[in-house]
Amino acid sequence: MQKRERHAILLSLISSEPIRSQAVLASRLTEVGISVTQASVSRDLDELGVLKKNGQYSLPPKARGIAEFGAVAFDVAGANLIVGKCSSGLASAITVRIDAEKSQEIVGTIAGDDTIFIAVKNITDQDAVLRKLGEMFG
Repeated sequence: MQKRERHAILLSLISSEPIRSQAVLASRLTEVGISVTQASVSRDLDELGVLKKNGQYSLPPKARGIAEFGAVAFDVAGANLIVGKCSSGLASAITVRIDAEKSQEIVGTIAGDDTIFIAVKNITDQDAVLRKLGEMFG
């Protein structure tokens, strides 16, 4: 896995759950199949400019979304489905970020390697989710 993809997953983890230590981050990365040491996590956090506030890691102001690490494009497929295309290996991290928003309009998500499926309740919800995705990933 390339550093860019590991960084994207790190940012996604930090944005989706409270992380209080580098050991927890290393453990979460291992759970998703990325073997790292605490030292490499420390270097990654430094490179990304991740901050620690009130005992937990938070995203740096410049990290709006995972889009900084690769292009993300969304399109509709029928009235209840949105399909996203991204760089290879990033779909899972992007889907984690989408799920972390806990959007009431989204019924469920599925991630492949470079493709994301987002099921929504209806066409009105589809428009709302597309707007939210635009805000999240520019």
